[in-house]
Amino acid sequence: MVASGNDFVVIDGHKASAQKICDRKYGVGADGLLVLEKSGIADVKMRVFNADGSEAEMCGNGARCVALWLSVQRTTHNAQLKIETKAGIIQAEVNKDNVRIKLTSPKGLKIGIPLKINSRMLKANFINTGVPHTVIFVEGLDKIDIANLGRLIRNHNKFAPKGTNVDFVEVISRDTLRVRTYERGVEDETLACGTGAVASSLIANRMGYVAKIPVKVKVRSAEELKVYFRKIDKGFKDVWLEGRARIVYKGVYHV
Repeated sequence: MVASGNDFVVIDGHKASAQKICDRKYGVGADGLLVLEKSGIADVKMRVFNADGSEAEMCGNGARCVALWLSVQRTTHNAQLKIETKAGIIQAEVNKDNVRIKLTSPKGLKIGIPLKINSRMLKANFINTGVPHTVIFVEGLDKIDIANLGRLIRNHNKFAPKGTNVDFVEVISRDTLRVRTYERGVEDETLACGTGAVASSLIANRMGYVAKIPVKVKVRSAEELKVYFRKIDKGFKDVWLEGRARIVYKGVYHV
C-alpha cells in the first residue's frame, strides 16, 4: 500500500522479518511493515516495523493505509474506524481514496534547541506527534543534503537514546509548507512522512510562519497532505492528517 509516497507492506495477523520483506532487492520493498492484529479496544491493532526491523510507536501514513484496507475488507468506501497503536487510539475516516486520521495529542514541544553539527550551530525544534520529530526551517530545500545532515541530527546525543525523525521545512506561504523528511528506522529520506507533516505544521504555526488552517504540506513525492488542528495555550488539540492512499497490489510472500 502507498500513502502520498510512503509505501508499506501490510500483513494480516502474521509476524515476519521486516528487514527481509522491506528489502527492495531481495524482498518486496517498502518503507515499513504493518502487522495487523486483533484488538479488544478498537477495530484493529496496528504494529509498525521499520525497514531496519525496529518497532515504532505509530505511523501516520501507515495508519491511513490500514484504515483504507479495513474499509475495503468491509466493502464500504465511507467508514469511521479506530486503530490501536502503541501511541494510543487513532480515529480514522475513509472517503474512497481520501483518508483522514486523528492523531493522539502532541507532546514535548520545544522551540529553539541549539544543535552543533559539523562545527556549525543550528536552531532546531522538537515535538512528538506519536513519534519524535525534530523540525528545522531552511531556505533552498532542494539544495539540502537530507541524507547526511538528517543522519547526524537523528543520532545527535540530545535525542539519545531513541533518536529522532528529522524534518527540513521551507515556508511557501501563510498556509503552505514544503517538507522533506529523514526517517528514523528507514535511515534515509522517504517520499513522505505523515507524522512529520503534522510536526512541521504545528511548529510552523507556533512560530508564526503559517496562520491558515488547514496547512497544506507538499512532500517529496509531489503529493499534498493537509493538517488540521486547534491551537491551545500549551499545545494543540484535535490534530487531523488528510491525504490519499491506495492499495498497489496483493501477493504471496514466500518465507
